[in-house]
Order: sequence, then C-alpha cells, then structure tokens
Amino acid sequence: MRTGAFFIGGEWVAPAGAATIEVVNPATERVLGTVPAGGPADVDAAVAAAAAALPGWSATAVPDRAKLLSALAEGLAARGDEVARLVSAEVGAPIAFARRVQAALPVTVLRTYADLLPEYPFEERIGNSLVVREPAGVVGAITPWNYPLHQMVAKVAPALAAGCTVVLKPSEVAPLSSYLLAEVAADAGLPGGVLNIVQGYGPVVGEAIAGHPGIDMVSFTGSTRAGRRVGGLAAPGIKRVAPELGGKSASVVLPDADLATAVKVTLANCYLNGGQTCSAWTRLLVPADRYDEAVGLAAAGTSKYPVGDPADAATRVGPMVSAAQRDRVRGYIERGLAEGAVLAAGGPEPPLPQGFYVAATVFAGVRPEMAIAQEEIFGPVLAVLPYADEDEAVRIANGTPYGLAGAVWSGDDEHAVAVARRLRTGQVDINGGRYNPLAPFGGYKQSGNGRELGRYGLEEYLEVKSLQC
Repeated sequence: MRTGAFFIGGEWVAPAGAATIEVVNPATERVLGTVPAGGPADVDAAVAAAAAALPGWSATAVPDRAKLLSALAEGLAARGDEVARLVSAEVGAPIAFARRVQAALPVTVLRTYADLLPEYPFEERIGNSLVVREPAGVVGAITPWNYPLHQMVAKVAPALAAGCTVVLKPSEVAPLSSYLLAEVAADAGLPGGVLNIVQGYGPVVGEAIAGHPGIDMVSFTGSTRAGRRVGGLAAPGIKRVAPELGGKSASVVLPDADLATAVKVTLANCYLNGGQTCSAWTRLLVPADRYDEAVGLAAAGTSKYPVGDPADAATRVGPMVSAAQRDRVRGYIERGLAEGAVLAAGGPEPPLPQGFYVAATVFAGVRPEMAIAQEEIFGPVLAVLPYADEDEAVRIANGTPYGLAGAVWSGDDEHAVAVARRLRTGQVDINGGRYNPLAPFGGYKQSGNGRELGRYGLEEYLEVKSLQC
C-alpha cells in the first residue's frame, strides 16, 4: 500500500507537509505503520479534485454508477482476508469477528446500493410538478476508528450512488484500511476525483473539511462532543450535516421474557468489538424481583469473554484501540466504584501485562443518575439496573442524552413492539431481531440526526428540486 501519499484526483499525491502519524497495534503496543498527517493545503487539493469531478460523475447514468459500486464490492470481497487481518491488527478486533463483520459488512453495504440504485425513484410527478432528486454536491466524510472500513463505505457508497463526489478523512487511529479502499477504487475504474482520501488529525484535516467553502455536505460519525464541533464549523456555510454520534443504549427485559436468553444476548451485544460500538446495549434493565438473578447470570456469562490475542480465532474480546481509550474505560470503572456501584465481574485492573486490554465488566447496584449509566464508556462495561414497573423501565431507558439503539425482550412480540415504540431511540431489536443492512441506522437526541444505510442513507446525499410544468 502507498501509505506515504494521499489519494487525490485518482492519483497518489505527495503530502504538502512532512508530519506523520504512527499507527500502533493495540495488542502488541508496537508501531504497525506510518501515514502522512495532512493539512489544509492537502484538503484544498482534494476538494478541488472532487469539485472538478462532480459534473461528470453526477451526469453518469444510474446503471453505470451501480456497476462501479458492484465492482468496488467485488474488489473488497476478493481482498477480504487481507481486510480482516489489517483491521484486526489496526484496531484489535478479534480475527473471527474481523472476517465476519469488519471485512464482510462493507461488501454487503456496497452490494445493497448497487441493487437499490436501479429501483430508486430519482424523479416523480406531483400534480403539475416534476420532482427530481439531485446529488448534494461535494461531500466531506469524516469517519471513526471502531469499524474503520465499514464506516468509510457506509458514507462513500451512498454518496457515490447519489452522484456526489467525496473527500474522505479516516480516523487517524485507524487509517490503514483507507489505502486499501483507494486501491480497490482505482482498480475498479472509478473516475479520478470521485473519491479522494486525506489522512490526518481531526482538529486539522477534519476541521478543514467541515469548514471548507467547497464542501457542500458533511457526514460525520464520532463522539457527540466532536459532532458539536463539526456542526459549528459547518454552520457558517449553511452546509448540510449528517451526524451519527454516541449512544447509551438500554436492553429492556420485560417480566415475561426469557431472562437467560436476554442476558446472554445483551452481553454479546455489549462486548461486541470490545464494547467499542456506538449502538452497544450497555444498560441492562430488569424487573426488580429478578434483579439478583439477572446480575448472577451476567456475572457468570462474562467467563465466556476473556480478553486475548486478536489474532487467535478463539478470542472474543481484544484490546481497546489505544492506550488513551484503555485509560478512559478504566477511569469509568473506577468512577463507578467511587459512586457506589458494585463489581459483579471484571474491574479496572489490567488483565494482561501487555496490550491495551480491559476486562469484561459487569456492575450491579447501579442508579440511573450514575455516570456509568449516563455516559458513553465505549468499552466492555455493562450496568445492570432494576425497575419497579414498565413505566419506570421506559423512563430509565429514555433518561439519558442519547437515543441510538436498544432492545426489548418479552414473551409477547406485540407487547415488546408496544414498549419499543415508547423508546426515544433510532432502532430497537425485538427479542434479538436480526441486523438488517437495508434499514436506516441513526439516532434521536444527542445521538445525531442523520441516517445511514439503505434508501434512507441514500436520501441523505440528495437534494430535492421541483419543476413546475
């Protein structure tokens, strides 16, 4: 991979400056690679290339755009094992999970857009008006580190499908898979300038993109704090901003639910990707009269989630992505103890002598106002809370600044759906409902207001125009 350059205008371009970023393997704490740290001049070049390519790409026939998306999907699929190994080394994702999700999901997303495009109604008649949907323009895409390639593709695929061109800034913590994406784009024959990639730090490259006058729309995934900053920088230009931010999702177990199954699946969801998932169910809400039983089940269940080498196929929980993230998660565990919560499993002590590891942790004795029940930890930490009745369960579930995801468990699907409708959150799984890559993903409140995936994700990148005839 050409990790010493940026991908701009369909070519590998030398950076304007000499600053670099070291990418660290979180399991070994050794440097995995080095990439250039871009600056405003590099963003200017990328935006100019995207603007120059926009007229041609936006005029490209929909079937031809679909064919290129299919070619991108097949290119990534052909390099699936390489993607999995790279992401596993870059972010510490267990290799089995990296193959199943980190490498496979971006391919699925690209294919869904290739299939969706020919059927999407870019024009419709309303009375004497012809309503047309046109590309939003040049898109600035700023992506996080936890699902690096998937998050890039979740923005790039619908933007390209809509006819937009893109300036992409991957996370400085996990930028290496962006080079692989660039190589696949070049091999697929994507026209120069349609996809441009500039690596760099968020406060430099990310802010240059968000405030750039040549960027028409910003799609951002990351923390709520960073989302506020992006929105503020974009505001003077009245740019469209699609933010997908943090979460503190609740798994609500109703009295008639299968408690053992609900706890088992909640643990799996909470500890997925080491807990570094914005939609993770990090609060388990159970009836007060079954609270001790639920805590016992959760504590016992953590035995199936020992931390370990992400290269080992048996590992289910790898390291946190960085020393800073490890320290952040341990800090929350210590804060929970200081506020009076009780450890049922895990704790702040390092489980291994090397690597950025945190033990899978369960807290009992949690009150809804505690920091560990209110703030996004982004690590393998589950808080178990009791509730007296259904109304209180809903109040607790809705009682955080976030509203990204959640779950409801019941022996009666209709009852579970009725409770799910009361949750102020963007998506709710009913009794472990299967993930659907065509369904919209996004949140309420401080979890953001954009939507990704499927038709709703495509529409984020379209402007609507009416022609009165």
